[in-house]
Amino acid sequence: MYIILVYDVGEKRVGKMLKLCRRYLSWIQNSVLEGELTEVQLKQLKAEAKDIMHKGDSLIIFSSRNERWLEKEVIGEEKASTDQFL
Repeated sequence: MYIILVYDVGEKRVGKMLKLCRRYLSWIQNSVLEGELTEVQLKQLKAEAKDIMHKGDSLIIFSSRNERWLEKEVIGEEKASTDQFL
């Protein structure tokens, strides 16, 4: 499934959450990542994220069966393209 993940966590946990999310998804903008995950990978990501999160933090996950069902429009500069893989 195709995932768009947005997080808002306390300043001390931002780096840790970004590092975790980048293991599963591609970073596209501050606190926003996207990519394809299996249901098992998504469950793992959620479980690990909950260990990082404290009261007042949030994690929002948008999911779709496939990226082609989403229309994506970038206005302005695209901070990170997911088209390039190393």
